[in-house]
Amino acid sequence: MLEDVLLITDKHREAAEAIVEEILANKKNKFIVAISGESGSGKSELTHVIAKNLRKHGIFAKPVHIDNFYKTLPLERTRWRQDNGIEKVVGMSEIDWEGVHNTVIDFKNSRKNTMPCVDLVTEQVDRLTTDFKGIDMIIMDGLYAINCGEADLRVFIELTYHETKKAQSSRGKEPQNEYRMRVLEKEHQEVQSLKPKADLLIGMDYKVRKA
Repeated sequence: MLEDVLLITDKHREAAEAIVEEILANKKNKFIVAISGESGSGKSELTHVIAKNLRKHGIFAKPVHIDNFYKTLPLERTRWRQDNGIEKVVGMSEIDWEGVHNTVIDFKNSRKNTMPCVDLVTEQVDRLTTDFKGIDMIIMDGLYAINCGEADLRVFIELTYHETKKAQSSRGKEPQNEYRMRVLEKEHQEVQSLKPKADLLIGMDYKVRKA
């Protein structure tokens, strides 16, 4: 996402180091890492640090933010959710998984791909063209990223929205009104349902352990 605010701390750096070790031990050609967690849990920060650390090992890793692939536009999403019932429509079905899959296919075949990219300032969706030639790895992050069937390593952050309210506020997330709390609770249920798919877990203390 464009104009995203990253608040990188020592906990992100330490967790990233542990994940990079796991990647290096299991890496193969055109490797895919997926990182899931609730809003404010540090997915984007972790993705950034992992990608930067991999460069030290001669590995070019491209972040791909699954939250760019919502089917409804940001400026229309609130009304769409309210009109269709927050508890009924918020969740994994909101993501354009075909678009995600097409991006993965282009990555694996070292082709160019044009994907959506949300500008968080204007809330408009731009188009970003990436040439995957020379890219060794993609790191997908997002609420539901580990739902991607093509992922080789799935990381799940156990922090819930109850623990991440401060991080959400610091990064300029949506105001904590009744609508937002209903969305966060439904996202919580959906994200937690993915936990059994994880290979690595990041606990409340941000320590990495095998699932």
